[in-house]
Amino acid sequence: MRPDGRNPTDLRPIQLDVGYLKRAPGSCLVSFGDTRVLTSVTVEERVPPFRLGRGGWLSAEYGMLPGSTQDRKKRDQGKQDGRAVEIQRLIGRALRAAVRIESLPQLTLWVDCDVIEADGGTRCAAITGAYVSLAVALKRLQKKGTLKDAGAVLATSVSAISIGLVGGYLCVDLDYAEDSTAEADLNVVATGDGRLVEVAGAAEKGSFDRKQLDQMIDAGLAANVKLRALQEGAIRAAVDKL
Repeated sequence: MRPDGRNPTDLRPIQLDVGYLKRAPGSCLVSFGDTRVLTSVTVEERVPPFRLGRGGWLSAEYGMLPGSTQDRKKRDQGKQDGRAVEIQRLIGRALRAAVRIESLPQLTLWVDCDVIEADGGTRCAAITGAYVSLAVALKRLQKKGTLKDAGAVLATSVSAISIGLVGGYLCVDLDYAEDSTAEADLNVVATGDGRLVEVAGAAEKGSFDRKQLDQMIDAGLAANVKLRALQEGAIRAAVDKL
């Protein structure tokens, strides 16, 4: 039993509050326990030069608000820190793995992920919530007539979860206290059909073996199946109200 009462493979309470922002075509306030990330999708009717005549594009930005951590997080002023750049690139890659970019018209989908409160797993929560925002935004663009078929653009879903070895035990969806003491931690990003987009992690103390790596990946894929079901339910409920 973990300090918060969860079993090793239990997720934290997950909430997907879709339509949190009124003006964005798609938005979702996603909560993984005490980690909360506001994700939104907006549309720009142009594409980067390398996409001219080749369909649309999708890009992501990620940031942490000053009050999201115990010690004030300084605002990015002119230059982002390396961690934020790494995470927003991951979010972009993950979402593009779920989208048929060539099926988009000549427009750019901007995905913004702003961490309101950080308690571990912010990048995983961002990816999971951003996909919900994206799916709803595409449905809204279809209703508006900008897209012919949102389903032709979305190839699959995508979500992410953190896995770690804590006190010698494999644990799913680490909070900050667990993450900061883990012997190893891993982020598993997967599509709805069970394909891996990214597996990124490292040993923090000592090392781990191949069997443990396989167990962590298997646990990550199983957790992503649960996340996919939550995503689908939230998207259906939101689309029914469009």
